[in-house]
Amino acid sequence: MSCNPTRPASAKFRRLPKGLEILYEDDDIIVVNKPAGLLTVKTQTDKTHTVQYILNDYIRKGNFRSRKIIFPVHRLDQWTSGVLIFAKSREVKMALQDQWQSVEKKYIAVVHGRLAKKQDIITSYLAENKAFVVYSTTDTKKGKLAKTAYTVLKESADLSLVEITLLTGRKNQIRVHFSNLGHPIAGDRKYGNPKDEYKRLALHAKSISFRHPTSGKQMSFTAKPPAFFTTLIRVG
Repeated sequence: MSCNPTRPASAKFRRLPKGLEILYEDDDIIVVNKPAGLLTVKTQTDKTHTVQYILNDYIRKGNFRSRKIIFPVHRLDQWTSGVLIFAKSREVKMALQDQWQSVEKKYIAVVHGRLAKKQDIITSYLAENKAFVVYSTTDTKKGKLAKTAYTVLKESADLSLVEITLLTGRKNQIRVHFSNLGHPIAGDRKYGNPKDEYKRLALHAKSISFRHPTSGKQMSFTAKPPAFFTTLIRVG
């Protein structure tokens, strides 16, 4: 396998995936900018409104008899936008996941309020209940260690724009940690106010850096946050 980037916009014989921006593609991986509202993989209730479904169709070039499939290396919540990596083989997926603890993952979020500490690391143990709600616990046997580093970039009267570095990668980690601080993410009606005035979750996977599983080359990809992030801060 080789690491030859392609430019989908100039491809003459390949259909582009509808609703997705391809940031990079080679023989091994596809890196996309996932829009908010689109699932990463299928669920029991939705099997087609997913990045995986769209990319499967894309790599099959419209051939319904093709058995080609892509493999999600990680996931983003449905209402989280940003950089997402898929592998073109199970072997590549496993190779990427084997190095996952060393992969640098940065997010941008707008949270309620003004944080007392402008830079800090949030640490707790996270567990999940039967209702699929993640929560912090002091029981180290029940929960898994989670660490979230953040830096405040900008503030308004009642909102803060923060850059986040995931030091671990637990389910709903960022959302739970900022909720624990009393500064839930704007639009987070699950871990924040159920009647939050903002209709969209203000969380975006800004960038990811990793070592290519075949070439060994260090790679980094960035997706610009949606415009409404800065709008929230300006009008908040």
